[in-house]
Amino acid sequence: MSERPCYHCGLPVPETADFAVTVNGERQPMCCPGCQAVATAIVDGGLERFYQYRLEASERPDETAATAAEWELYDSDALQADFVSAGEGSERRAQLLLEGMTCAACSWLIETHLKRSPSVRQLSVDVTTHRCTLTWDADQQPLSELMAELARIGYRPRPATDEAHRALAQQENRQALLRLGVAGFGMMQAGMVAVGMYTGAVDEWKLFLRWLSFLVATPVVWFSAAPFFQAAWRSLKARQLIMDVPVALAIGLAYGASAWATITGRGDVYFESIAMFTFFLLVGRYLEMRTRHRNRLAYGNLAQLMPLSARRLEQGKEVSVPVKTLTLGDRVRVKSGETFPCDGRVIQGQSDVVEALLTGESRPIPKGPGDRVVGGTLNGESDLELEVTAVGGDTQLSAIERLVVQAEAEKPRQVALADTVARYFVGAVLVVFALVWGAWMLIQPERAFWVALSVLVVTCPCALALAMPTALTAATANLRRRGFLIARGHVLETLAKVDRVILDKTGTLTLGQFSLQSVKNVSQAKDHHADEHWLAIAGALEAPARHPLAVAFRPWFNHFRAEETRQYTAAGVEGTVDGERYRLGSAAFAGALYQATEAPTPPDDEALWLLLSNTRGPLVWFSLEDELRPGAQALISTLRARGLALELLSGDSSGAVARLAETLGIDTYTAGARPEDKLQRLQEVQARGEKVVMVGDGINDVPVLSSADVSVAMACASDLAQTRADAVFLNSDLAVLAGIFELAKRTRQVIRQNLLLSLGYNVVALPLAAAGLVPPWLAAIGMTSSSLVVVFNALRLHRAPATEIAPRTGG
Repeated sequence: MSERPCYHCGLPVPETADFAVTVNGERQPMCCPGCQAVATAIVDGGLERFYQYRLEASERPDETAATAAEWELYDSDALQADFVSAGEGSERRAQLLLEGMTCAACSWLIETHLKRSPSVRQLSVDVTTHRCTLTWDADQQPLSELMAELARIGYRPRPATDEAHRALAQQENRQALLRLGVAGFGMMQAGMVAVGMYTGAVDEWKLFLRWLSFLVATPVVWFSAAPFFQAAWRSLKARQLIMDVPVALAIGLAYGASAWATITGRGDVYFESIAMFTFFLLVGRYLEMRTRHRNRLAYGNLAQLMPLSARRLEQGKEVSVPVKTLTLGDRVRVKSGETFPCDGRVIQGQSDVVEALLTGESRPIPKGPGDRVVGGTLNGESDLELEVTAVGGDTQLSAIERLVVQAEAEKPRQVALADTVARYFVGAVLVVFALVWGAWMLIQPERAFWVALSVLVVTCPCALALAMPTALTAATANLRRRGFLIARGHVLETLAKVDRVILDKTGTLTLGQFSLQSVKNVSQAKDHHADEHWLAIAGALEAPARHPLAVAFRPWFNHFRAEETRQYTAAGVEGTVDGERYRLGSAAFAGALYQATEAPTPPDDEALWLLLSNTRGPLVWFSLEDELRPGAQALISTLRARGLALELLSGDSSGAVARLAETLGIDTYTAGARPEDKLQRLQEVQARGEKVVMVGDGINDVPVLSSADVSVAMACASDLAQTRADAVFLNSDLAVLAGIFELAKRTRQVIRQNLLLSLGYNVVALPLAAAGLVPPWLAAIGMTSSSLVVVFNALRLHRAPATEIAPRTGG
């Protein structure tokens, strides 16, 4: 039985194939799904005449078409939901992982190439995590085309999900170990053969050993060193220089010259040097890769810590449901030892919660009715019943993850400068290589090639490119474990240059956990009620509020219902209860409701007093007290010892500001400062040339946080996702914050050490290699050793214990 030809491409159709397409009313056989898809597209487009007038069979759909179809899948909204976020208008931001990156210059190559597309708004590539943040206009170009373009230049993208991170890490590790094993075996065998060649082998034995060495070194060059050649070829096609160019050139030239000497029987062979150079370079790359994977694990994709199911309470019964089905207001029960599946407010129960994930503190924190818990943290000894306040991407854990990704995407100025220097350094290395080769051709031609090759190997700028990124990555991972989350790339660099620290009071130096101390009733006879009545009115006004002062009135939230409530920043709240208009807040704010000619005078200047008033006059004064945050005194003492200027700016207009400043030893302070006053003060000191750190609670301090050189926001579950701060402090003990300045200083010292080590090595090694005193195998060891020294020096920042970063407080 003769085989049927494919109607589209003419190739034989397998007997088991069933891919027919109706063309001009007849069922025509197709050999594969690709031909079937193309023929169907032609028919559906009304182009059947194509088959009537063609002169020969069409080409079979190739891998390019299949690959294009694969990328088009990523234009699906369902797939993009996991790794693409919406921006303004048609702007979209994708988080991608890139395969095939080998050095810091690869990131520059990718950014330079892809930014040529008019749809690309911003592109940032982190070489330490292989993560790419791509911002583009979705109306101008689909994501599939940009991903296909990345693949075309050799960097295959994939969505940056947690599963993709793990899969990429496993794939990289397996491939690196295999290449390393082949290179190690080849190095040992080539080394043993070289011993025979250099210790007296002559004639046919010498020729035999040369061929044996050639045989052993060939898999090392064509397999183990393949990534160097691939990366170098990609960069040259893009007309750019990366560090793999001199590496590939060195290996290729040495292998080619040694192979020619083996074939012709004339000249020296250096197969053992080639294998040794490749092996040691791969060792350095492998250790750097493992460090990168470990740092990525330290950051973690935090969403993976959330459980997959939750116990939702439905009519008093527990029902196990997927976490994704939870909605705001649902009630869930979390048993002891379980992870909270969402952000929530405790409705019933008392337990200790371990928040080490967020703050780095292993000490459990007591939680009871009214307290908030964070999804991903661990419930301790007792069951808790929660009301769901945030799920999915709105949780504090997801907000932290977005800040981590944002920090990874931003390239600090120091790193960008190092990348630029490294690229120019590669060009300089190639020029020096050519000059040394030319000089030795005049001096001693038979040694010219190998001396120039040593120069090429010994001056590879791998250590220079690793000097800054490794140090910054290690320090950032360390801070994350301490509960200090960096959201902008410039933080560590700027912290080392700070002159002044401005601190907010409520929620920063204090816990923001206010409690009611006393009530002073000043209502007139016609408005007179018991204190409990006015507390219920105040509770109704404060119930919708997010300000820390509202917590003091929580026991009275549900006694009345307030309508038309409105919050006034740094002033108070206003609303209607039972048809009566009330204000609760500062004396001036409350007095304006009944048109007081001057602000009422608080009972004293020692406490924080809030006035409740209606349209007829003042009603009740409430005295509130806030608790000092642990470590506040240690923070102030440490910063003063470092010679930093300290300033307290607070919206609190009471005498508590002066009392707190005196207690902590802060000479400069301002009470009753509105957000615009804080911003004006910040700009005044910046105009004098001072670098300023602003530490605030992230709620009322958004303008000043946005303008500070470095802004640090105290974590707040309801505000973290919208924070404008450069860093978020998750730890309740401010003493840890004092150590951040010390770590920033140490990071700058390590970066300087790394730069001096890498540049010093090249300054010393280059003249020796150019003078012919460094053979290629020794150059390979020296180059790799310089890279490893830089990496291990940076890792000291990653391993620094807490006692070296922050002073201990307490006994």
